[in-house]
Amino acid sequence: MNARGGLAAVLLIISMAPGSATVRISDDHGGEIGAYLAKYHALRVSGERVVIDGICASACTMLLGAIPRNRICVTSRATLSFHAAWDATPGGNWVVSGAGNRLLWSSYPRDVRQWISRHGGLRPQIISLRGPDLSAMYPTCR
Repeated sequence: MNARGGLAAVLLIISMAPGSATVRISDDHGGEIGAYLAKYHALRVSGERVVIDGICASACTMLLGAIPRNRICVTSRATLSFHAAWDATPGGNWVVSGAGNRLLWSSYPRDVRQWISRHGGLRPQIISLRGPDLSAMYPTCR
């Protein structure tokens, strides 16, 4: 192998290394907290970058605490939607989950918690972080 071929092989290997991929979030309405914790732990370990390019709601927002800030960027379409955690009752209804809320709250960076507090806290009604407020906290994707 000549020097030029060796350099090409090294560049190919580097481009395939962990951390070179990007995960795009565009229509994630959340789900069970435990599943998201496992998913984000694997994503953190992978080194992949995250582009938020649409809705990231409910449990999806836990990525803010799981993924290092320098690996997250937002587009002009990004929206983070927050609400209280819920548990299903045996009768098929839903009740606010104190344990779930504590887990959500502890997963958010300080500036995000402050924004949530200024907008009424985690409650049944959805509050959405987007536009200039979001761009002030996370870099815009290039």
